[in-house]
Amino acid sequence: MAKLKFGTDGWRAIIAKDYTVDNVARVATGTANWLKSNFNDASVVIGHDCRFGGEMFAEVTAKVLADVGIQVYLAKGFVSTPMVSLGTLKLNASLGVVITASHNPPSYNGFKLKGSFGGPLLPDQVQEVEDLIPDTNTTDLESISLEKLVEKGSVKYVDLEEMYIDHVKKNFDLEAIANSDMNFAFDAMYGAGQNVMRRLLPDITFLHAEHNPGFDGQAPEPIHRNLSEFSEMIALAEGDIDCGLAVDGDADRIGLYNSKGEFVDSHHIILLLIKYLVEEKKFDGKVVLAFSVSPKVKKLCDQLGLDYEIVKIGFKYVAGYMVKEDVLLGGEESGGIAIKGHIPERDGIWMGLTIWEYMVKSGKSLEGLIEDVYRSIGEFKFERIDLHLAEADKLRIMQNCADDKYKSFGPYKVEAVENVDGYKYYFENEEWVMIRPSGTEPVLRTYAESKDTAGAFKILEEVHKAIKGA
Repeated sequence: MAKLKFGTDGWRAIIAKDYTVDNVARVATGTANWLKSNFNDASVVIGHDCRFGGEMFAEVTAKVLADVGIQVYLAKGFVSTPMVSLGTLKLNASLGVVITASHNPPSYNGFKLKGSFGGPLLPDQVQEVEDLIPDTNTTDLESISLEKLVEKGSVKYVDLEEMYIDHVKKNFDLEAIANSDMNFAFDAMYGAGQNVMRRLLPDITFLHAEHNPGFDGQAPEPIHRNLSEFSEMIALAEGDIDCGLAVDGDADRIGLYNSKGEFVDSHHIILLLIKYLVEEKKFDGKVVLAFSVSPKVKKLCDQLGLDYEIVKIGFKYVAGYMVKEDVLLGGEESGGIAIKGHIPERDGIWMGLTIWEYMVKSGKSLEGLIEDVYRSIGEFKFERIDLHLAEADKLRIMQNCADDKYKSFGPYKVEAVENVDGYKYYFENEEWVMIRPSGTEPVLRTYAESKDTAGAFKILEEVHKAIKGA
């Protein structure tokens, strides 16, 4: 059997090809082995999202773990990843397991691990679990009765959605949001956020908030190209929808739209959250961000007197700081953000509610709040293009970066370089580009920032010309 490996955020594979009952049982066995060697009375919270086979794969995991004496708390119905993380913390469990492939295409499913602190299991521990996954499945699943495990109390059903809703109600002024003059919309992308948002704010506008395990054939990733229907709906409302929130398949990533149906990227969301948390809620703490996030955030942090830390890309690296230090906000360019007052976990719904509360409490539109940010740090636009290249070309370009061969890209002269995780090239006028390889496919990710969209795309065009030709 092939070795099963955890990537940036869990093990993921195509359903019925590599994501099979046997392979899920193997990963569950590795998880059980790790728990038995690290805890005396281990317990696990297990949940699944809306993907095909989620309930079955969650039950397979529950059987494997409970059969070797680990206490299992199994979620009722589909749940979001943040619900499992919160449940792991509140139930004092040793570990959380989420059956999800997050924002990946519908043909995938996956297996995420959550630490007892309510966030992604830390990288060293994930590696320990991976090392304990057996080469074959030796558990006779047919001989294990889930009903008998429930009767014995080895498996207990828990309502993680109710737990999450109680937590939200204690931390947000939902009444102010619901009764304001502002109108909001939510695109569930057919994902696990659909039920909880209907319960929290039943009168807002909903899109794709039905159970559809195939996600209508589209990857449930909240980026603009996947949200054209949502964007058009908001634009056609001609100002009647003040802000639109979208979340991915397991509801841990955020996408945001203003009243014109224009996409608001994560850099801007992070800036808005910091401004609200510090200036209005009087919070403080360190800001920890992945390498691909705009340096404009550091500019705001300097103005507000906040400590700032850059980490490798992958929320698990952010979570490592959130567990050990006093962190105000941790985030990534790809829409995963966590803030103080919640768990050290990405949560698209929590971030969206925070932005809506900011709008309602300030009485300002999303566009107005962004203008306030620009007055502090200057206007900017960010764009990203993924280049699909032959693996040899990808490796050649990265070697050129390592050898410091790129002194300029067309008219853009390099003034400084950073290489925390990929290579960031700084130009004059606060413009920059970043080049980073995918670790799993022949893709080169390129990111650029300029004062306007045309400028960002111009940088990317010149960079692509330079790296493909050299």
